Amino acid sequence: MSLEYKPDWEETKERWQAWWAREYFGRCALAVTAPRADAPDEPPPTPPARVTDRWLDIDYQIARGHWAMRRTFYGGEAVPNWNSGYSGWNAIPTYLGCPITLNETTGWWTPILHEGALTDYDYRALTIDPENHWWQHARAMLQAAVEAARGRCVVGVGAFGGCGDTLAALRDTMRLLTDVMDCPDYVREFELYLMRQWTEVYATLHAITREATEGSTCWNDVWSPGKFYVAQCDFSYMLSPRQFRDLFLPAIEQQTQYLDHCTYHVDGVPAYAHIDALCELPRLHCIQIVPGAGKPSALHWMAMLKRIQAAGKNLELLLSPEEMRPALEQLSARGLYIRTACGSEAEARQLLQDAARWSRDRG
Repeated sequence: MSLEYKPDWEETKERWQAWWAREYFGRCALAVTAPRADAPDEPPPTPPARVTDRWLDIDYQIARGHWAMRRTFYGGEAVPNWNSGYSGWNAIPTYLGCPITLNETTGWWTPILHEGALTDYDYRALTIDPENHWWQHARAMLQAAVEAARGRCVVGVGAFGGCGDTLAALRDTMRLLTDVMDCPDYVREFELYLMRQWTEVYATLHAITREATEGSTCWNDVWSPGKFYVAQCDFSYMLSPRQFRDLFLPAIEQQTQYLDHCTYHVDGVPAYAHIDALCELPRLHCIQIVPGAGKPSALHWMAMLKRIQAAGKNLELLLSPEEMRPALEQLSARGLYIRTACGSEAEARQLLQDAARWSRDRG
């Protein structure tokens, strides 16, 4: 079945399945987007007056997403994936009771476990109430998005939380850093419990999206024929390799065992210290490298990128079109996924042809 915003969807799914299997299909996996040459001449939907409504108004969010997708060329493995943006209102901390303040570009949680010691709190008392306002609204918005997406695009489960980061939101980042030293065993237990909550949320959201989307995707626009998500622990930026292994890797491994396909989002250069531990997880299929704002391109760490590929993991990079050739001259195209954007559809189509010429299967 083709999609309105992705006519070659069936062929694209086949290439994604080959990529997950680490099969070489003539080039790297490449998602390249650009403004469509035949984009309709129509103004964007008028945003609601209140900032909070710009995030929460279901009709506006669906209209905004489809306006953008109608104007976008999705080349190669690019996926037309509806999402409502990532302000944090539709994430596990709010489902567990954290108040959130929304502004134009993001949202900020208020911790609810910030008094006293972490051990003063029984994590088993933290459950997601089916009547929680945010949880109800997230499901309603996703269901409406699914109805509007049929035959047009896919709908991902979103970005609703990761290992370490949910607890940091509930507790406060600085207090959790102290807890890592004061009660490490309890932090580990807490994380394993929160991962069970994460699994329940994923199962609910995936059940909604699969009504219109075969397989699954999430915020990084990778498609999988099964249950897929991007694992992360941005809190690990501040941890030693031993602390990460001991306290947070067990929950991440539990997450990889639940999913059919899993990518790990390594955010920030200090988090590179955990690459070796991640490469040891047998059911972690891909590692995404994000150097962070103000840092050099991921290609600056070429030896590390090659080490990830040598460990048998797929590799995801966000590069400029100009970096494509240097990347493909040094890295194996097998299992490599590059996300990029061009200024025009013609440039994007040419880049796909160039990528096929530059790609090599280096094992």
